Amino acid sequence: MDYSQFLAMKQEIGLLVVFLLVFLYDTFMPRGAQKGLPVFTTVLMLLITLGGFCSYCLAPSGDISAFAGMYATSPVMAAIKNILNVGVVIVLIQSIKWTNSEAMTMRRGEFYELLLVTLFGMYLMISCRHFLLFVIGLECASLPLAAMVALDKNRYESHEAAVKYILTAVFSSAIFMMGLSFVYGLTGSMYFNDIYFALTAECNTMLVMAIAFVIAGIGFKLSLVPFHLWTADVYQGAPTSVTSYLSVISKGATAFAFLVVMSQVFGALYSQIWEWMLYALIILTITIGNLFAIRQRNMKRFLAFSSISQAGYIMLGVIAYNAMGMAALMYYVLVYIFSNLAAFGVIGAIENATGKVSMDDYRGLYKTNPRLSVAMMLAMFSLAGIPPFAGFFSKFFIFTGAINHGTVAIYVLVLIALINTIVSLYYYLLVVKAMFISDDECVVPTFRSACSERLGLWITVGGILVLGIVSFFYSSLLDLTAVSPMNAFFIG
Repeated sequence: MDYSQFLAMKQEIGLLVVFLLVFLYDTFMPRGAQKGLPVFTTVLMLLITLGGFCSYCLAPSGDISAFAGMYATSPVMAAIKNILNVGVVIVLIQSIKWTNSEAMTMRRGEFYELLLVTLFGMYLMISCRHFLLFVIGLECASLPLAAMVALDKNRYESHEAAVKYILTAVFSSAIFMMGLSFVYGLTGSMYFNDIYFALTAECNTMLVMAIAFVIAGIGFKLSLVPFHLWTADVYQGAPTSVTSYLSVISKGATAFAFLVVMSQVFGALYSQIWEWMLYALIILTITIGNLFAIRQRNMKRFLAFSSISQAGYIMLGVIAYNAMGMAALMYYVLVYIFSNLAAFGVIGAIENATGKVSMDDYRGLYKTNPRLSVAMMLAMFSLAGIPPFAGFFSKFFIFTGAINHGTVAIYVLVLIALINTIVSLYYYLLVVKAMFISDDECVVPTFRSACSERLGLWITVGGILVLGIVSFFYSSLLDLTAVSPMNAFFIG
């Protein structure tokens, strides 16, 4: 074995180094220095994020394959991992006050170690070219999250959420593995390329079931309807920092992995099988997510159903099945990171200070906490897709990428998505109405949030505004995906 192959895994190795340093700090540093662990971890993640961007800008590497083709990396994959790193850095900044609280004294290190392990699994899901490595990455990204959800040992809801998550994760993994067994029976290989060229356009029952099981297994991670039932309960029961990580980083990584699997494994069967499966899933996901979000009064459950709806929009980048769709998917996830984390940043700040998480508690919030109200308003406007904020352009580009495919069915699909955007505008504005227009006396008193919480909000609000003004980011992503070797699989 040539150990020089590990040099292809620069980002994975960098993440493992961060994990080891965090583990050593948590294990050997004296008790009085333990409160420095959150800042230490955040700085390390910021360094490898900046290193990832700098290495791409200064010395962009080509496409590299390692371990007999099981692992591959390219500038596009490096950019995807850097986008995830940006979200992780923001989550770490926003969680500093919570992890330094008295309740987290004994579990501070576990939070960061589990988070880094799940991120490593997401890296593997993105770069794998063999289903064995994909399953390792999927389980590595899923199982530690159950422990993260249960970190708040003093709350029954946290335990209940962890049980629901782990049971659903195990069941979805079983379905996914069943689908893989069908694929292996049809092709005799687990390599993506071998499966791609072994499968023909001829449909049979086993092949349809295999693709359906694979989509169901990955659909659990994305909270696609009807695999979404765990989402609201887990989001409500988990600590807010864990919920924000689940809603953004986990969902974004799975979306990218989903695109890789569907294009590089089942690409030849795009129009015959999985295009129509995704049409139904997208329509159900966007519609049901929107309708149930209207009924929610708990802010974390509200954003849970909002994230379900957003998963449907994210899937439009997959259904587009072209380079423009891939660029739009990357840009959408980047904008979604800033928008959703801005909303969770406000929710976390208010919850840490007052324990309030109900939408009714946000009535008249502008009177007592105007800055938090403005940050939440910008987040809602961006999630709803109101111009000139970043969310408008992310939806515009992902709709454009889908329409560029040019079929009548895709036009109908985008039309349904546009109609649902109007519905989502209604429930996002309910939050804005409660904060700015309600005459009720606000139950949330005036308070000053922690420095880390303010810094996280400044970063996210800045991202919402800058990404809505500067088109350089999308243009760069489009140029990057235009030369991606993945385009060879966009033959639908």
